[in-house]
Amino acid sequence: MKITGLECWQEKMKLAEPYTIAYETIDTTTNVFMRIDTDRSPSGFGCAAPDLEVTGETGETVMTAFRDIIEPYLLGKAPFTYALILDELKTLLHGQPAALTMVDMALFDLIGKKTQEPVYRLLGGYRDAIPTSVTVGILPVQETLERAKAFMQQGFFILKVKGGTDVDEDVERIMKLREMVGPDMEIRFDANQGYSVKEAVYFMHQIRSAKIELLEQPTKREEDHLLKQVSRQVSVPVMADESLMGLADVFHLTANNSTDMINIKLMKAGGIMEGIRINAVAMAANVETMVGCMDESAMGISAGLHFALARPNILYADLDGHFDLIDDPFAAMVRCEKGVLYPSDRPGFGWEGK
Repeated sequence: MKITGLECWQEKMKLAEPYTIAYETIDTTTNVFMRIDTDRSPSGFGCAAPDLEVTGETGETVMTAFRDIIEPYLLGKAPFTYALILDELKTLLHGQPAALTMVDMALFDLIGKKTQEPVYRLLGGYRDAIPTSVTVGILPVQETLERAKAFMQQGFFILKVKGGTDVDEDVERIMKLREMVGPDMEIRFDANQGYSVKEAVYFMHQIRSAKIELLEQPTKREEDHLLKQVSRQVSVPVMADESLMGLADVFHLTANNSTDMINIKLMKAGGIMEGIRINAVAMAANVETMVGCMDESAMGISAGLHFALARPNILYADLDGHFDLIDDPFAAMVRCEKGVLYPSDRPGFGWEGK
């Protein structure tokens, strides 16, 4: 089987409700999609969700990478040599992880279709569903409670609350949220690098009785030693997100005991192949793993979901980046029922359309 043709296109999608995190407000997202055709009928599909702040990419840079590097490199290649392909493209696409993820996804999708297996089974098939958190952005206290109540009514039982701009308001939001939702709802808090060590420790002490599940990336990503200082002073697990881009980062973070947990986002890592390597280091270090996401079409979310389902130590998922997208052309690829995500059982990632 050889690759005979490729197509790449952008889709700009609006969010039904804009949301705010510590360093920006988001109301639209651009995803780039790719199709790989072969001489033996199956086509593979991939998705890039570039983010200038996080991955250093835009839709236009991904399209340029496709035209200048990906398409000429892939034409004529055998998809089942994906380890070689992705290793060489990792060098050619240095600093462009979302573009690499797009290729990685399309190859795994293609191989799944050729073997007639969904990707999560191809990778090991450890489980067939996983609960996801759903995100509440930075909002005033009353709006936070209203948004959380709406999610509860939809059946979600894990909330991820964004903060990091006003520590005292964050304390009030979490305390009132716990009072409203009761003891059974899991609450995760993500400061998106917005706190100093002192603020993070203060926040955790003030909300101790709220019993949140984890604290995500409280301090600046460039300063791992600050993450470690927070972890040593609080009783709740501290998770690295923005501090983790690739394999070298997870090795450094775990070797130095800088974090209790990691958040693997395929768009930052460079795809499933790199995600497996990062996760293996975390597993060896006895560090728990979450699979997270960007503002991604359900096609991108589907790759994160299949990856999460295939590994025993991936206990957490934050795969809600597609929920609020208007006119997502791939919405049917992932099913959510009462806060639990289910993959397609069709071959590959489950998409057969154009």
